[in-house]
Amino acid sequence: MSNEEWIDVLLVEDESTLAMIIKDTLEGQGFRILLAKDGEEGLRLFAQDKPDVLVADVMMPRMDGFEMVRRLRKTDSRTPVLFLTARSAINDVVEGFELGANDYLKKPFGMQELIVRIKALLGRAIRTEDSPVRPEVYEIGAYVFTPRTQRLLHNSTETELSHRESEILRRLCEQQDQVVDMRAVLLDLWGDDTFFNQRSLHVFITKLRHKLSKDERIRIVNVRSIGYKLIVN
Repeated sequence: MSNEEWIDVLLVEDESTLAMIIKDTLEGQGFRILLAKDGEEGLRLFAQDKPDVLVADVMMPRMDGFEMVRRLRKTDSRTPVLFLTARSAINDVVEGFELGANDYLKKPFGMQELIVRIKALLGRAIRTEDSPVRPEVYEIGAYVFTPRTQRLLHNSTETELSHRESEILRRLCEQQDQVVDMRAVLLDLWGDDTFFNQRSLHVFITKLRHKLSKDERIRIVNVRSIGYKLIVN
């Protein structure tokens, strides 16, 4: 695999055995892995090496994963963050996404699932020749949304979206005034439609509502147990 195809991953994990297993496995799949043992070291290495994606445990000494990402998001809003954790309480899942995480993988997990999640976060899905040609921009009320650059423009104010926020909004725009199937979104962007991932999707919908809130004509409606609909009155 050529250098251009390598994916740089910063892995922040205090369990040394697990960290080495992940490192050895991912390096055999074309990833370059940088290791940190706690949040403090993770922040330092992130600033130094600018990885493509951050994979971090939640429970760590000195500085936990939540605090690390809280600080990281003050200066970087785009680098994908995947949390690894044995904690499974709903409040922990929601807190992680509210802090700026993009995905959440519960221990124990399969290495192949981790690889799929990382690639999905980076938007490396393979496009075929039969893939539909999509518009460069979408007008959403007073907003202009550019999926390619993951940017949302309102007047002269530009907001950067995460990969997952952008992909969800693109689907809503493509099917404006129609229900976007929740299960299809979860399978495409999360890999499964478990209850935890449904809660995660709802957090992202809430974020998008907030980012579109300057135009009162725009609504993202929850169609119970089915999906979501973008409406512009």
